[in-house]
Amino acid sequence: MSAVARVILGIDPGLAMLGYGIIEATPDRLCHLEHGCVVTPSTLATHERLRIIFDSVTAVRQRFGVTDVALELLFHSRNVRTAVAVAQARGVAVLAAVGGDVKVGEYTPTAVKQAVGGYGGARKRQMQEMVRMLLALPSLPAPDDAADALAIAICHARQAALQEVVARQSQPW
Repeated sequence: MSAVARVILGIDPGLAMLGYGIIEATPDRLCHLEHGCVVTPSTLATHERLRIIFDSVTAVRQRFGVTDVALELLFHSRNVRTAVAVAQARGVAVLAAVGGDVKVGEYTPTAVKQAVGGYGGARKRQMQEMVRMLLALPSLPAPDDAADALAIAICHARQAALQEVVARQSQPW
Protein backbone atom coordinates (compact mmCIF):
# COMPACT_ATOMS: atom_id res chain seq x y z
CA MET A 1 0.00 0.00 0.00
CA SER A 2 1.19 3.51 -0.57
CA ALA A 3 2.31 5.68 2.34
CA VAL A 4 -0.88 7.67 1.95
CA ALA A 5 -3.87 6.36 3.84
CA ARG A 6 -6.84 5.04 1.93
CA VAL A 7 -10.31 5.82 3.21
CA ILE A 8 -12.39 2.89 2.05
CA LEU A 9 -16.18 2.80 1.91
CA GLY A 10 -17.46 -0.76 1.89
CA ILE A 11 -21.03 -1.27 0.70
CA ASP A 12 -23.30 -4.28 1.14
CA PRO A 13 -26.11 -3.38 -1.28
CA GLY A 14 -29.79 -3.70 -0.52
CA LEU A 15 -32.97 -1.70 -1.03
CA ALA A 16 -34.55 -2.22 2.40
CA MET A 17 -31.21 -2.06 4.19
CA LEU A 18 -27.89 -1.03 2.66
CA GLY A 19 -24.91 -1.69 4.91
CA TYR A 20 -21.89 0.57 4.86
CA GLY A 21 -18.55 0.55 6.63
CA ILE A 22 -15.73 3.08 6.54
CA ILE A 23 -12.15 2.14 7.34
CA GLU A 24 -8.81 3.86 7.00
CA ALA A 25 -6.04 1.63 5.66
CA THR A 26 -2.32 2.37 5.90
CA PRO A 27 0.57 -0.01 5.27
CA ASP A 28 0.66 -1.07 8.91
CA ARG A 29 -2.90 -0.82 10.19
CA LEU A 30 -6.62 -0.83 9.57
CA CYS A 31 -8.68 1.68 11.51
CA HIS A 32 -12.46 1.62 11.93
CA LEU A 33 -14.08 4.98 11.27
CA GLU A 34 -17.81 4.21 11.13
CA HIS A 35 -20.36 1.62 10.15
CA GLY A 36 -24.12 1.52 9.88
CA CYS A 37 -27.09 0.97 7.62
CA VAL A 38 -29.26 3.06 5.39
CA VAL A 39 -32.78 1.82 6.02
CA THR A 40 -35.58 2.67 3.61
CA PRO A 41 -39.22 2.17 4.61
CA SER A 42 -41.14 -0.31 2.47
CA THR A 43 -44.08 2.08 2.53
CA LEU A 44 -42.25 4.47 0.22
CA ALA A 45 -42.18 4.22 -3.56
CA THR A 46 -39.02 2.67 -5.02
CA HIS A 47 -37.78 5.96 -6.45
CA GLU A 48 -38.09 7.59 -3.01
CA ARG A 49 -36.17 4.73 -1.40
CA LEU A 50 -33.44 5.04 -4.03
CA ARG A 51 -33.22 8.79 -3.36
CA ILE A 52 -32.66 8.08 0.36
CA ILE A 53 -29.84 5.68 -0.53
CA PHE A 54 -28.28 8.17 -2.94
CA ASP A 55 -28.40 11.06 -0.45
CA SER A 56 -27.11 8.93 2.44
CA VAL A 57 -24.18 7.40 0.54
CA THR A 58 -23.27 10.80 -0.91
CA ALA A 59 -23.22 12.31 2.60
CA VAL A 60 -21.00 9.51 3.95
CA ARG A 61 -18.59 9.81 1.01
CA GLN A 62 -18.27 13.55 1.48
CA ARG A 63 -18.00 13.42 5.28
CA PHE A 64 -15.06 11.01 5.21
CA GLY A 65 -13.29 12.02 1.99
CA VAL A 66 -13.53 8.51 0.57
CA THR A 67 -10.67 7.47 -1.74
CA ASP A 68 -11.86 3.92 -2.51
CA VAL A 69 -15.23 2.19 -2.75
CA ALA A 70 -15.68 -1.56 -2.41
CA LEU A 71 -18.91 -3.38 -3.22
CA GLU A 72 -20.18 -6.88 -3.07
CA LEU A 73 -20.97 -8.31 -6.48
CA LEU A 74 -24.57 -9.33 -6.94
CA PHE A 75 -25.50 -12.93 -6.42
CA HIS A 76 -28.05 -14.83 -8.45
CA SER A 77 -31.51 -14.75 -6.93
CA ARG A 78 -34.53 -16.89 -7.58
CA ASN A 79 -36.76 -13.94 -6.85
CA VAL A 80 -36.46 -11.61 -9.83
CA ARG A 81 -38.21 -8.76 -8.04
CA THR A 82 -35.67 -8.89 -5.19
CA ALA A 83 -32.73 -9.13 -7.59
CA VAL A 84 -33.92 -6.08 -9.54
CA ALA A 85 -34.46 -4.05 -6.35
CA VAL A 86 -30.98 -4.91 -5.05
CA ALA A 87 -29.45 -4.12 -8.45
CA GLN A 88 -31.17 -0.73 -8.49
CA ALA A 89 -29.95 0.05 -4.97
CA ARG A 90 -26.44 -1.06 -5.89
CA GLY A 91 -26.41 1.13 -8.99
CA VAL A 92 -27.58 4.18 -7.07
CA ALA A 93 -25.00 3.53 -4.33
CA VAL A 94 -22.21 3.28 -6.92
CA LEU A 95 -23.34 6.50 -8.56
CA ALA A 96 -23.36 8.27 -5.18
CA ALA A 97 -20.03 6.85 -4.06
CA VAL A 98 -17.81 7.38 -7.08
CA GLY A 99 -16.40 10.54 -8.57
CA GLY A 100 -13.04 12.16 -9.01
CA ASP A 101 -10.19 9.77 -8.37
CA VAL A 102 -12.19 7.28 -6.30
CA LYS A 103 -11.05 3.72 -7.00
CA VAL A 104 -13.72 1.02 -7.16
CA GLY A 105 -13.39 -2.66 -6.32
CA GLU A 106 -16.03 -5.37 -6.65
CA TYR A 107 -15.78 -8.67 -4.79
CA THR A 108 -17.74 -11.89 -4.58
CA PRO A 109 -18.89 -13.05 -1.15
CA THR A 110 -16.40 -15.93 -1.40
CA ALA A 111 -13.51 -13.56 -2.16
CA VAL A 112 -14.44 -11.40 0.86
CA LYS A 113 -14.58 -14.45 3.12
CA GLN A 114 -11.22 -15.65 1.81
CA ALA A 115 -9.53 -12.27 2.28
CA VAL A 116 -10.92 -11.59 5.74
CA GLY A 117 -11.54 -15.00 7.27
CA GLY A 118 -8.97 -17.05 5.39
CA TYR A 119 -11.64 -19.48 4.20
CA GLY A 120 -14.15 -18.95 1.39
CA GLY A 121 -16.82 -20.87 3.27
CA ALA A 122 -16.55 -18.95 6.55
CA ARG A 123 -19.79 -18.48 8.45
CA LYS A 124 -21.29 -15.09 9.31
CA ARG A 125 -20.28 -15.28 13.01
CA GLN A 126 -16.69 -16.16 12.06
CA MET A 127 -16.55 -13.21 9.71
CA GLN A 128 -17.93 -10.83 12.32
CA GLU A 129 -15.32 -12.04 14.81
CA MET A 130 -12.50 -11.54 12.29
CA VAL A 131 -13.76 -8.03 11.48
CA ARG A 132 -13.92 -7.27 15.22
CA MET A 133 -10.36 -8.48 15.74
CA LEU A 134 -8.87 -6.81 12.63
CA LEU A 135 -10.43 -3.45 13.48
CA ALA A 136 -9.92 -3.77 17.26
CA LEU A 137 -13.62 -3.24 17.93
CA PRO A 138 -14.91 -3.74 21.49
CA SER A 139 -17.78 -5.94 20.27
CA LEU A 140 -19.05 -7.67 17.15
CA PRO A 141 -20.12 -5.17 14.49
CA ALA A 142 -23.86 -5.04 13.94
CA PRO A 143 -26.22 -5.19 12.19
CA ASP A 144 -25.14 -7.96 9.81
CA ASP A 145 -25.30 -5.72 6.72
CA ALA A 146 -22.90 -3.21 8.28
CA ALA A 147 -20.56 -6.00 9.41
CA ASP A 148 -20.56 -7.36 5.86
CA ALA A 149 -19.74 -3.88 4.52
CA LEU A 150 -16.75 -3.62 6.87
CA ALA A 151 -15.55 -7.03 5.66
CA ILE A 152 -15.87 -5.85 2.05
CA ALA A 153 -13.79 -2.75 2.89
CA ILE A 154 -11.11 -4.92 4.56
CA CYS A 155 -11.03 -7.20 1.52
CA HIS A 156 -10.48 -4.16 -0.70
CA ALA A 157 -7.67 -2.87 1.53
CA ARG A 158 -5.89 -6.20 1.27
CA GLN A 159 -6.39 -6.45 -2.49
CA ALA A 160 -5.11 -2.90 -3.01
CA ALA A 161 -2.02 -3.65 -0.91
CA LEU A 162 -1.37 -6.83 -2.89
CA GLN A 163 -1.77 -5.02 -6.22
CA GLU A 164 0.75 -2.37 -5.16
CA VAL A 165 3.29 -5.02 -4.18
CA VAL A 166 2.86 -6.78 -7.51
CA ALA A 167 3.15 -3.47 -9.40
CA ARG A 168 6.40 -2.63 -7.57
CA GLN A 169 7.85 -6.05 -8.33
CA SER A 170 7.10 -5.76 -12.03
CA GLN A 171 8.85 -2.39 -12.39
CA PRO A 172 12.39 -2.43 -13.80
CA TRP A 173 15.24 -1.43 -11.52
